[in-house]
Amino acid sequence: MTKETAIKLFEQKQIRSLWNEDEEKWYFSIVDVVQVLTDQKDYQSARNYWKVLKNRLSKEGNETVTNCNQLKLLAEDGKMRLTDVADTEQLFRLIQSVPSKKAEPFKLWLAKVGRERIDEIEDPELGFDRLMETYLKKGYSKEWINQRLKSIEVRKELTDEWDNRGVKKGQEYAILTDEITKAWSGLSVKEYKNHKGLKKENLRDNMSNLELVLNMLAEATTTEISKEKKPKTFTENKKIAKQGGTIAGNTRKEIEAKTGKKIVNQLNATDYLESKNKLV
Repeated sequence: MTKETAIKLFEQKQIRSLWNEDEEKWYFSIVDVVQVLTDQKDYQSARNYWKVLKNRLSKEGNETVTNCNQLKLLAEDGKMRLTDVADTEQLFRLIQSVPSKKAEPFKLWLAKVGRERIDEIEDPELGFDRLMETYLKKGYSKEWINQRLKSIEVRKELTDEWDNRGVKKGQEYAILTDEITKAWSGLSVKEYKNHKGLKKENLRDNMSNLELVLNMLAEATTTEISKEKKPKTFTENKKIAKQGGTIAGNTRKEIEAKTGKKIVNQLNATDYLESKNKLV
C-alpha cells in the first residue's frame, strides 16, 4: 500500500493520519481523536479510554468502529508503531458514541446532513439547490456551476443506461468510467487526479469548462451508442465506453491542434479560484 503521511490539527492538537492512495481514503488515529474529544491528560489515558469504549461498542454489536484497521504511525518515542485507525465513516460513527461536549457539534451536523438527505430524496430539486449554494460559497462562478450541474445530469443518464444494461455499481462503474476517461483525455481517472495533485477531491470539481464539456461529450456519446447497440455483456459495455470516449478524444485533439494549447492541464480548483476567482 502506498501511503502519504500527514498531520491534521484539531483545536491545536495533532491527529495523526495516513492517506491510502490505492483506496483513496484518509485513515485517522482513533486514540488521538479520543484524546481530543474527551480531554484525556495523556496518550496512555486516551488508550485506556478507547480500550473500554471499544469493548462496550463490541458488546453492543457495533462492528463499524470495532472492526478497525491497524497501521503503523509515528509514536511519541519516534518509532513507527501499530495503531488503531478509522476511515471517515468510522470516525463519524465513533464521534456519535463518545459522550463529550466537543462531540456535540459533530453530532448536530450529522443530524442536519441526515435530515437534508431525506428531504432531497423526497424532492431531488433541493439537492441541486444545495449544491449550487455550496459551489457559490466555495467561490465558483455561476457559469461554471451551471456547467457542472449539467455534467451531473449527463452522468446520471449514463449510469441509468448502465443500470438498464446490467452493469453493476462500484467496480464495474469505475472500470467503464476509466475507459471513457482514458479514451478522451489520455489518462486514467487516477492518473488524471495525480496530474492535478488531487487525492480525495472530486475530479470534475477541478476541471475547466473545456475539460467538463469534453467529459460530458464522452459520457453523452457513450449513452447514445449504448442505447442504439444495446450491449448484453460487460465486455460489450466496455467497448462502447471506449468508443464514446474516443469521439470526445478526437475533438480534444482537434481543438488542441487549432489553439496550440493542452486542454488536460495540471490546474485544479484552488489554482483557478486563486487566480481568477472562477473556473474558466
